Amino acid sequence: MKSLRLLIPLAVFVVLVVFLWVGLSRDPREVPSPLIGKPAPVFTLPQLHEPGAKLSTADMKGQVWLLNVWASWCVSCRVEHPLLVELAKANVVPLIGLNYKDRNELGKAWLAQHGDPYRLSIVDADGRVGIDWGVYGVPETFVVDKQGIIRYKQIGPITTEALQQKILPLIRELQKA
Repeated sequence: MKSLRLLIPLAVFVVLVVFLWVGLSRDPREVPSPLIGKPAPVFTLPQLHEPGAKLSTADMKGQVWLLNVWASWCVSCRVEHPLLVELAKANVVPLIGLNYKDRNELGKAWLAQHGDPYRLSIVDADGRVGIDWGVYGVPETFVVDKQGIIRYKQIGPITTEALQQKILPLIRELQKA
């Protein structure tokens, strides 16, 4: 009986070590999103440069598009920004910016300083739309298909590798469909 009592804590410890080992071996940027394969959360938000104008998910139906969540206070957004500028110049896909929990004047100044790759930016001042989209932090980027289904989520800055090996091939495939 005493040996059984000693084995229970040992078994619990072994199970915890296994869970820790598995968790540490995963790439934190590969956190699976429960929204992949599901309709993009609906929003209607004001545009950053034209606050009287709005953009909604319905406006993007029928085209493959990217939603890039960014903010002027985001250090990592500076890392990916040159890639976004190049992507915009290539005119491969509409790139929509979601200015997340930011002040409009700071967002506009940031884009003026670093270049504006977005077809347009929308404002999520209180972060509620970001929550609906499952945003963990900024930057994050979503690939949305013609039917409004989220097909991919990039957590953290887009890298050249992710753009060339995952995002652009997926965009081309979705544009053919």
